[in-house]
Amino acid sequence: MLKIVAIDHLVLRTDNLEPMLQFYGDVLGCTLEREDLELGLYQLRAGTGLIDLVTLDGTLGKQGGPAPSAKGNNLDHLCLQIEPEEETKILQYLEAQGIEAGPFKERYGAQGFGPSLYLQDPDGNTVELRCHRYS
Repeated sequence: MLKIVAIDHLVLRTDNLEPMLQFYGDVLGCTLEREDLELGLYQLRAGTGLIDLVTLDGTLGKQGGPAPSAKGNNLDHLCLQIEPEEETKILQYLEAQGIEAGPFKERYGAQGFGPSLYLQDPDGNTVELRCHRYS
């Protein structure tokens, strides 16, 4: 029997590369770890996992059909676990970055119940930021 221990990576197709790199890199703090221009693949480190961005004009992106849109996103949402921090500080940071988010609500995830909020990346994909209780 298999036992899943963590999410390894998530792949998002995009025709909006620079804003997506800025959002996941500058706003959320992921670092660009690897890129393959022929494939149109940009891999960002997100804790122990990766968020892969695939451009529509690259080898991989051409295989997936039309661009993501409000009527056909790539996924329901991506949940990223973040370091514990006061909710007001997180909201202030996101607001300073021009990101609409919130409110925090108690939700269930891989680590049990805890506070999380939703926001949108530049392609309209929903991202949930989740943390354990601030102590």
